[in-house]
Amino acid sequence: MKLLKKVFLGLILLFVLAQFFRPEKNEGSIDTIAYFESETNPPDHIKGILKQSCYDCHSDVTVYPWYNNITPVNYWMADHIKHGKKHFNVSKWEGNAIKRKDHKFEELIEMVEDKSMPLKSYTWTHKDANLSEEDIKALVDWAKQVRFKYSLLPEPQ
Repeated sequence: MKLLKKVFLGLILLFVLAQFFRPEKNEGSIDTIAYFESETNPPDHIKGILKQSCYDCHSDVTVYPWYNNITPVNYWMADHIKHGKKHFNVSKWEGNAIKRKDHKFEELIEMVEDKSMPLKSYTWTHKDANLSEEDIKALVDWAKQVRFKYSLLPEPQ
């Protein structure tokens, strides 16, 4: 019994010490989203969907919940954000080639239609991020309009 008690106390001590080590937060300026929104011109309804369901993981502006203050949860969230931004980052939209932007919207359409975005692990704790069928249709229709706009633009030489 003494060994079990020592192991338990050691684990608690390790958990407490871990709270002093945290990943860097993803808290950039909301201005980093402005270029994306000015170029893609989402209507207000779509802006709301993007803010509620996308920007936390796909921009430099994350609104953190209270449980992000708990290690190891904060490392798990930081990893999700890192991967989300790697695949689609609206804060780094400016300077991307038209072909790349079009491809990102192609992926957005595919992932929203097959309901793999937003992630289930995100919507478990962010119920307002769940997309209704109407939201999915509106988001996909807007994304298709943006892709059409990109198809009309010449690729710079």
